Amino acid sequence: MKKIQISPSILSADFSQLGNEIKRLEEAGADMIHVDVMDGHFVPNLTIGPPVIKALKKNSSILFDVHLMISPVHKYIEDYADAGADIITIHPEATEDLKLSINKIKDLKKKVGISLNPKTQIDGIMEYLSEIDLVLIMSVNPGFGGQKFMPEVLDKVKKLKRLQVEKNLDFEIEIDGGINFDNSKKAIEAGANILVSGTTIFKSNNGDIKKKY
Repeated sequence: MKKIQISPSILSADFSQLGNEIKRLEEAGADMIHVDVMDGHFVPNLTIGPPVIKALKKNSSILFDVHLMISPVHKYIEDYADAGADIITIHPEATEDLKLSINKIKDLKKKVGISLNPKTQIDGIMEYLSEIDLVLIMSVNPGFGGQKFMPEVLDKVKKLKRLQVEKNLDFEIEIDGGINFDNSKKAIEAGANILVSGTTIFKSNNGDIKKKY
């Protein structure tokens, strides 16, 4: 079984103290930092861009798990790679050529993730599972933090885990959206090994990720 990793989402952090928030998460034992990038077009919200990520990365040694919720995504991949993203996750709906975008991320020596919205099925990415490093299952409709977890997506996590075992593949299974100390157990049982959490870590638990998931 893969190690369970925690990727706190800075979407719920104090944006006036982002550098300090990331340092605090590093010290608390976070495995990586989840950075939600939204364009106000692909999803109904605006967040941060490459200059902010670059500034934060300068003073951080932790992995940056960058989730691009922007469209068209392909032309911006290099900007985020240059800014310091270690993992770049994109949505199939946000690119005209998913294969081309996957290859671009790999050419830039970054890990590749594909994100599936609650209504997006696994079938559309089956042919790429052997080429990528991570599948991010959204357990809310992306755009805003603090939403309620959608338990129906756990069937998708289970299916993905079965495929991983049957085909002997090595990608990570990440889940993001309304994750708390209760439903995280169900997500792990379903097969997820990276948990993204924002509201629980920053609001409910005061940044203490040492409490066991």
